[in-house]
Order: sequence, then structure tokens, then C-alpha cells
Amino acid sequence: MVLGLVMPRRRDPAAPRVVYRTARVAWRRRRRDAPLSGYQELCRELAASGPGTFAELDSAGARSVLRRFSDAWFAAAKRRKDGDVSAGFPRRRRGLVPVRWHHGTFVLDGRRVRIPVGRGAAPLWVRLAREVPYPLEQVRSITLLCEGGRLFLDLSAEIPIATYPVGAGPDPGRVAGVDLGIIHPYAVTGPDGAGLLVSGRAIRAEHRMHLADTKARRRAVARRAPKPGQRGSRRWRKYRRRARMVEGRHRRRVRQAQHEAARSVVSWAVEQRIGELRVGDPRGVLDIEAGRRHNLWLRQWQVGRLLQVLTDKATLSGITLCLVNERGTSSTCPACQRRVPKPRGRTLSCPHCRFSGHRDLVAAATIATRSPGGGPTTPTAVVLSEVLTHRRAGRHLPGAGQSRRDPRRPRVA
Repeated sequence: MVLGLVMPRRRDPAAPRVVYRTARVAWRRRRRDAPLSGYQELCRELAASGPGTFAELDSAGARSVLRRFSDAWFAAAKRRKDGDVSAGFPRRRRGLVPVRWHHGTFVLDGRRVRIPVGRGAAPLWVRLAREVPYPLEQVRSITLLCEGGRLFLDLSAEIPIATYPVGAGPDPGRVAGVDLGIIHPYAVTGPDGAGLLVSGRAIRAEHRMHLADTKARRRAVARRAPKPGQRGSRRWRKYRRRARMVEGRHRRRVRQAQHEAARSVVSWAVEQRIGELRVGDPRGVLDIEAGRRHNLWLRQWQVGRLLQVLTDKATLSGITLCLVNERGTSSTCPACQRRVPKPRGRTLSCPHCRFSGHRDLVAAATIATRSPGGGPTTPTAVVLSEVLTHRRAGRHLPGAGQSRRDPRRPRVA
């Protein structure tokens, strides 16, 4: 859960910034000591540096910064070991790093939160833009982060799993298949011929219009852009600040639409008493497919986030989620089990047995028959959808209302 913050002004205008001192790093380099890359080693170096190394930041916040640095370093090392030469180590200085505090180190008082600071510093109270939606005893950690020029407070709370009356909860014997896509983020097929299609066309339109806006802004300021090596003017800084705000708003809109899509799937599964969701894992396609246009679609797809959001909401509702192999689900006829050419639209037509059906729903029905950890085989008969339910994700997006027209799109005379 992310909440907006209203940061107060410090009384002392000359307060030091939260920037890591590099003096000890230079000393270690001159002494030719071994580099510090592990989290434990960085914590020992922090303890030996003494107070004031991270300015007014307390030791818990400083350790969270070191944790993020260590995780980023080891992630880059693993990518380079796997053959990704473009992966770089975290060497650039950052003015704002997400800082995390665990339960017991911060105080929540209504719409105010006290952030712990270093010894001798004045207490820091910040005001929240809205109320915390969880009971205070369920909050386990807070993370202070900056996105698009705005400060946010990310909350992690312990939420109990939903309980149901006897005979009304999810049945472990009822399995549904879920196919992930771009036009339809989720296509679900149930055991009784029921199906669900969640439309993501509003999300795709948001990506396209945001890209068009970005290109238009770049063309407008191309002549006023500073040359390499020159400092930007006040107008250029205002443009960059505006661009960061628009980028952050775009990410929040897409993130909210993804949550709405996952909530539609879980609500439908609870109504159908689905106890297990078998989701086709399409992440293997990212290493096979090529092409500039297809890569742009895949980059905007955010399949990992779709899986994460759906897993979290399904777990809270008492539904089990497992990943299966989705190879050939959208290109295999469920009736004759023969290869079908890739269709141009959403209708899959078999030239061998004349079968016809929705491409995403056919893939979801085939995914429901596969077992986790198994290969691309269909051991049982495929149950196709007969009763279909349509849902739309991203009703808060511009142009997703009754007019069905994005206000950012220029009107044609």
C-alpha cells in the first residue's frame, strides 16, 4: 500500500543531506584492501565508521540502504555471470534511496508518522495525505521512497486469509486455467464451461498515448535542450520535473489497472468456488521472440508484476496458484491436437477439423489440463467455455468511460 506524504520544512536550512561518505572507500582503495560487496561486511564498515556517516539517518535506515546496495551488486554479478554484458554494478551516486524501517522503530499516530533519525537530531514527523487503510497493529514495516518527484510511504501489513462458511469456500478439486496476455491480461476458463475475459485495451491505449505525449514533449523542447556538458536552465529543469511527474502518474495508472484486473479474476474464482488456479508461465517467450516492435510490447507487458499481483490476491482469498508450461497452448487445436497457424485476430480456426474458438480461452482451457512441473502435454480432454463473462480493467484511465475516447488524442475536424 502506497500513501502520499507531506514533508515538513526543517528549521535548520544547512542540515546535511543523506549522502554516503566516500572517504573510507578512498582509504581502502589506497590501502589496497579487499572490496566490500557483502551486506555483513558493509554493516561492519558502517559500525566502524561511527555516527554521522549517513547524516541524520539512523542505523536501521542506513542498514536498509546498504541492503539495497548489496542486493543490486549481487544481482548485477549474477547477470554478468549468466552472460549479460550490459549489466552494470551500482557505482552511481544517488541522492534519494528507498529507506525501510521495521516494526518497533517507527510510530504511527493517525495521519502522522514519526521517522527515526540519528542520535542528537531533532525528531522528524511527516503528515500522510490520507488515512492508513490497515489497523496499526497489522503494519509490519514502512518504506520511504520517491517516485516522479513525489514522496511516498509504502506500507507492509500482515493481513489474515479470508474465511468462508461451510460449503461456500474454494474447493481444491475445482481447477481453472489462466492465460496471460497483452490485449487480455487474464483469460480464465473454469471446470463447468464458465469463462472470464479481462480486457486490457485501456491499458494498451494508456501506453500508446503516454508514448505519443513523451515524443511531443521532446520535439517541443528539442531546440531549447542544453548541449552536452552544459548545465540546464531553469526552463529545462522545470521541463524535467514535469516529465518525471507525468512518468510517475503513468506508472501509477497502469499499476492500479493491473490491480483491478487481478481483483476481477479472484472475485470470479471465489464465485465459482475455484480452489486452484493454473497459470501459464510466458516468461520463456521473452528469450525466444525477437523484433523491435515485439520487444516494445513485451517490455510494456510487465508479466512478472501480473503474476505477483494475482498470486498475492489469490493467497489472501485462500486460492492456490501454480505455474505450468504454456508451450503450444495458443497454437494447438484442442479437438484434434494438431498444429494451427497463428491467427491474425483473436479467433483460432483449425484447418484440419474446422474447430473455431477464442484464442485466449482455448489457451486457458489447455493450461487447466496441465500439471505443474510437467511438459507441454494435454493428458485429459479440454473443457471449453460456454458461458463467458467480460470485465474491463482500468476504468479510471482517460477515455475508458462512456465516451470511449482519450482526451489526450487530438480531434479530427
